[in-house]
Amino acid sequence: MKLNLTRRHMLLASAIAGAGIAFPRTAFAAGQDKRFVFVLQRGAADGLALVQPHGDPALRSLRERLVNEDAHPLDGFFALHPALVRTAQMFDTGEARAWHAVATGYRQRSHFDAQNVLESGNPRPYASRTGWLGRLLPLLPGAPGPLALSAAVPLTLRGDIQVGTYAPNRLPDPSEDLLNRVAMMYGEDAALGPLWDEAMRTRMLASDIGDNAGRGGQQIGELASSLMMAEGGPRVMMVETGGWDTHQGQPGRLNQQLRGLDGLLGSLRDGLGDVWNDTIVLVATEFGRTAAINGSLGTDHGTASAALLLGGALPSGAKVIADWPGLASNQLYEGRDLRPTGDLLALATGAVAEHFGIDPARALAALGSA
Repeated sequence: MKLNLTRRHMLLASAIAGAGIAFPRTAFAAGQDKRFVFVLQRGAADGLALVQPHGDPALRSLRERLVNEDAHPLDGFFALHPALVRTAQMFDTGEARAWHAVATGYRQRSHFDAQNVLESGNPRPYASRTGWLGRLLPLLPGAPGPLALSAAVPLTLRGDIQVGTYAPNRLPDPSEDLLNRVAMMYGEDAALGPLWDEAMRTRMLASDIGDNAGRGGQQIGELASSLMMAEGGPRVMMVETGGWDTHQGQPGRLNQQLRGLDGLLGSLRDGLGDVWNDTIVLVATEFGRTAAINGSLGTDHGTASAALLLGGALPSGAKVIADWPGLASNQLYEGRDLRPTGDLLALATGAVAEHFGIDPARALAALGSA
């Protein structure tokens, strides 16, 4: 099945330029050590709280109790949530950008359907069995197999390339005798043998994290960077985060969520060391939340949100890129949501293509094969 690329995916070379960023157009070659990490915020993160439009006169009338007056200023209009301390430092040093008022083409506000659209890159939910990143992976020559910090392979990474998964748990470690017996049992199986070998390789790479894995964002970032920096480690990784559905008591819950995200991004940057200079990290969610606060000190399912792009490979540019639609009642989508003015999937696919130097025509052809 072919996707309608002319409507959703502009030519990738102009998609990024239109968003206000242009990566160096260099081919992916031996000796380059480029990395990409996709952090998916499942549950619809509130972009109006993450990157707050303090300069919009309608903001406080819509959500006075959700506005953080101590947010970190990014420019004369936008400010970053105060829980994102390390992330704010990266903004100040030119290692982070925000894209605001972005969304996919999906508008029905169902978590599952919206996540499927964001992960598949298809305008219709459940119309594709592969993900946009999975379809781009074969165009990254020489890159080791991708890895997901997840119990199962996320749709985003599904395609023709085998994907490893790693989900830390607190169960007792199996004995070496048991592992050896299973290895012998699977060794002669053409299907299970390679899968078992890959699982053992990932287990070995993660062994130095030990029992701390999974305890908060900082530990997840340490795990991710440790896996990527190990010999033979992945160059492409996906990290799933949950808990972003803040219908009730949003200030406290979102503060905790963003502190975890900040720890993840900060420890990932620290763990990658000099490799950070050849890395980009995309943070995105399936849709945003309502512009106005609800009766439970929370927000409900919305439309547009904010996405973050971080890394030492970012060129200079504005800290926040947005065609701001405004928050006045006549400017809101369906009278309730931040109106989308940017294409989230064009940003995601364009960033990966530009970062790895993928030819735009080949990228478009891959993205159109679902």
